[in-house]
Amino acid sequence: MRVLLDTHVLLWWLAEPERLNKRTRGILQSQDNEVLLSSISVLEIVIKSDLGKLQLSEPPEQLIKRVIVEQALVPLSVKHDHALAVASLPRVHADPFDRVLIAQSITESIPLLTADATFRSYEGLDVIWAGGRQQ
Repeated sequence: MRVLLDTHVLLWWLAEPERLNKRTRGILQSQDNEVLLSSISVLEIVIKSDLGKLQLSEPPEQLIKRVIVEQALVPLSVKHDHALAVASLPRVHADPFDRVLIAQSITESIPLLTADATFRSYEGLDVIWAGGRQQ
């Protein structure tokens, strides 16, 4: 199975795995799955860390490079069609990082692993619920 990580799912996986449900932990731990990390999530982590809104155990450039290797994450770059697809999304979610993730997931037909209930409002988005409680 291929899945795209929402940024908070990656951060929870690294620092608070107990916040993720059993199914999500299984998906992330299975070598049979291809877990994708979007470059937009990397940008979000770098910006929020730089602004002091996100505390990390190490500088983001070291953390991300290490985690990609250790967890065998597959990088997913933001392509022009991903960026253009954001224009066709309804304004349900205001966060620009999340809107790009949604567009990537829909455009690439990859389920999005998230605990953000707002994502379920998007038609054509395949959401895999990652949170501890089903919303």
